[in-house]
Amino acid sequence: MKNFETIIKEKFETLSPGQKKVAKHLIEKLDEAAFNTATMIGRKVEVSETTVIRLSYALGFNGFSEMQHYIQQQIVNKSLHPFSSDPKVENRVEEHTSVFTEIMEKDILSQRQTNHQLNETELWKVVDVLIKADRIFILGMGASYAPAHWFSFQLHSLRDQVTLCPSTGEIYERLGDLSDHSVLFVISFPRYSKETLHIAECAKKQGVPLICVTDRLLSPIGRIADYTLTTEEDSESAAHSITPAIMLLDFIIAGMKVKDSEQIQVRQQKLEELYSNYGVFVE
Repeated sequence: MKNFETIIKEKFETLSPGQKKVAKHLIEKLDEAAFNTATMIGRKVEVSETTVIRLSYALGFNGFSEMQHYIQQQIVNKSLHPFSSDPKVENRVEEHTSVFTEIMEKDILSQRQTNHQLNETELWKVVDVLIKADRIFILGMGASYAPAHWFSFQLHSLRDQVTLCPSTGEIYERLGDLSDHSVLFVISFPRYSKETLHIAECAKKQGVPLICVTDRLLSPIGRIADYTLTTEEDSESAAHSITPAIMLLDFIIAGMKVKDSEQIQVRQQKLEELYSNYGVFVE
């Protein structure tokens, strides 16, 4: 059974503008589409009921009812076999399910442990320091670069003077711009980078406040940081996942939105104007 999303993707460029709006809505709200009438869907997308029905024909179905039944079948199949909708792999469903389920369960356990040991007092201190800092320099190397890049992007949408440490070159020149009113924000997970530790030590000697997100308090950076947030002490279960790190970083972003809402709103309005004026996004 071909995914409904795949059917839409294959036919998308041939659809009318109104049909494309409906198609996007169906993919985003597939569970709702399985039970809503054509009239209800049209009203939500602000197109006519006829446009919804015509989409079903354009996708190769014999009408709206057949298309909806197809969506319902897909949802049922996914609930029964979450990792297999392709007939070629149905014989390996049990094997794949056990592997993916084990990974998912480890991630869930890791997130629970992170949340259980979360030091909220330390978290709010980190939020305050980041709000008040004149500059924020974010550092993450190796496996830690991905969450550092994500955090830099999110943080830069909330405030200015946020810099992601380059992977090579200009690191020490950037450090020279920092002061005791700035912040070095380090993300450090195994295997720990010697260069990350060396940069953190240099910043400390300059009197730059050091914030660290790491797997344990006694990690190399955790031992010297002014503020340390940890995912979980049992690093073995989280060694192959950045999910707990992203969760902690998301907590920080959420805290800043609460404590600095007015300034953040001003910045985001300015950014939205730039996005709109220069057509940054497709929609």
